[in-house]
Amino acid sequence: MRKFGYPDSTVKEFTNWIILLRPQQLTLGSLVLVCKEPATAFSAVSTEAFAELRQVTTQVERGLQGAFTYDKINYLMLMMVDPHVHFHVVPRYGQERTFEGQKFYDYAWPGPPDFSRGNQTKEETNRAILSHLKAFINSGSCRL
Repeated sequence: MRKFGYPDSTVKEFTNWIILLRPQQLTLGSLVLVCKEPATAFSAVSTEAFAELRQVTTQVERGLQGAFTYDKINYLMLMMVDPHVHFHVVPRYGQERTFEGQKFYDYAWPGPPDFSRGNQTKEETNRAILSHLKAFINSGSCRL
């Protein structure tokens, strides 16, 4: 989790999962959803964590939709560098988005996400994205 800026990048923490802002913004609002259990295979995640995952993904999707109005959303479980169960959550956009005066692009739209290309952001921009997203995810008031 430290690779993804934990604890400073924490959007919201649950019993079994933690939502982190991805330091490299592949697209606006890119996140990492990390299982807090020591599982290195998806099938090794506990029944309790699987049950909680529904609540977590609902809040992720509602929060991202409210904050940035994504067109599609991708969950990618790659686990190539970090072997512990985690998803890269990539909101997808058919057109550019602007946040805090910066334009954000989805360079690979409408194809699969391209992890070799992303949006360069400064630390203060990431802090603003984090704060904005926290307000939507923690409010529970946004609708899909």
